[in-house]
Amino acid sequence: MNWNQIIGNWMLVQGKAQQQLGKILKSDLIILEGKQIELIGKIQRKYGIGKKEAEIHVDDICKGYKVRLTLLLDCY
Repeated sequence: MNWNQIIGNWMLVQGKAQQQLGKILKSDLIILEGKQIELIGKIQRKYGIGKKEAEIHVDDICKGYKVRLTLLLDCY
């Protein structure tokens, strides 16, 4: 296990904690940010890459979903 994987484990815990805080405060934005942090942590843990590289992967995933959602909404 390399250092990036250890940091990824920590980000998983941090993301889950932020999601719980969002539930307590009834803030969807805080919950979504926590899920994003958790996803970055999962990618770091699985592939052993740095935080910046994991964030780039998550941003690419989000952009793909945003394009699909935009196309779907344009149909209605």
